[in-house]
Amino acid sequence: MIDHLSRAVISDPEQNLTIQRKGSARILQDSKTAPVRLRKRTLHETKIKTHSTLTENMLSHKVQFDGRIISRNGRDACRELIGFFFTHDQSLTIYEYRQFGKNRTNVLPFIQKSIYCHQCGRRKGKQYQLGDFHVVLKEKLHKRSVRILTGLGRYFQRLDKEGNGLLDKAAFKQALKVFHLEVSEKDFESLWLILNVNGNGNGKVDYGEFKRAIFGEMNEYRKSFVRKAFMKLDCNRTGSVPIINVRKCYCAKKHSQVISGHSTEEEIKSSFLETLKDTCSKSDEVSYGEFEDYYEGLSIEIADDEDFVNILRTPWGI
Repeated sequence: MIDHLSRAVISDPEQNLTIQRKGSARILQDSKTAPVRLRKRTLHETKIKTHSTLTENMLSHKVQFDGRIISRNGRDACRELIGFFFTHDQSLTIYEYRQFGKNRTNVLPFIQKSIYCHQCGRRKGKQYQLGDFHVVLKEKLHKRSVRILTGLGRYFQRLDKEGNGLLDKAAFKQALKVFHLEVSEKDFESLWLILNVNGNGNGKVDYGEFKRAIFGEMNEYRKSFVRKAFMKLDCNRTGSVPIINVRKCYCAKKHSQVISGHSTEEEIKSSFLETLKDTCSKSDEVSYGEFEDYYEGLSIEIADDEDFVNILRTPWGI
């Protein structure tokens, strides 16, 4: 970052105003016709700060965060993103880690540093900030979260006749009723105003966004391990994996119930695959979104991050 700031200051067009104000003795004879890059500028004529460039001190007041693309497309969802939110001007920027070959990794700009605002919903036009959504049902899902979240996913898919991932208010209310999830009318209406892309009660909402808003979601630390596990399965980066490959790669040898003798490896593996298949729209393959849904439900039941990560590390060898 310091190197970038230094180069930004040195190459700022404002620096050229200095040499233009100096006498002809300080510049090349043909400076009026020569390109700016060929004009002579000595070190003591170079400013250490210009009006348009940022200082290291200003950029040091920042918050670093991990990011991801919220998508059912496995290729996009598995992109490694890192962002910075700067407090001095409320701007943000996001970079992407890209792997080139086996040993070369580059960090490339993904979203340019600027001030961004909500594009839809109740906060349309206002700057992004934390706390736009709140969780209202997480505490009610303990010990049955995997079954409920995977069941809701299948239920939403059946209701989605157009296949565009959008449902209306009545469909969401019915789904909550079917799965015995009670949400007050006030909380539901508040969430709907935020999520409704049309800003009124007659539109439709993405049911993935609805689930995240009402149940919450696992943090980026946990998601990074979910992505690692899936990327180990998805060698071709297609965004979906045959169930038979999942069976081959899943190792239950170190599962606590296997070690204690209460279950066999095959029983643990079959139980895992049965529950995982409940999330899948196709019987013979699992997409990244469906794989994440399974661990999203499991995450709610586990309070400690490291306990959750170990559940992923052990069977997938990551």
